[in-house]
Amino acid sequence: MKYKPQPRRQSNGQIFAIPIVLGVLSIIGLVSALVGDGVWDGVSWVTLAIPILLCGYFFVRRS
Repeated sequence: MKYKPQPRRQSNGQIFAIPIVLGVLSIIGLVSALVGDGVWDGVSWVTLAIPILLCGYFFVRRS
């Protein structure tokens, strides 16, 4: 019989850390887009682009 390694158990903090960070970045981006112009527009573009770029990266990596 082959030895099958058990999957490593992760805590809730390890499981939900990245989704929480992406959610906070999205909220910051949306609020900064509503607050003002100039620098706020740049902040909103960057913070809203990060989750999209990460999703694209992991989608391409998985394919």
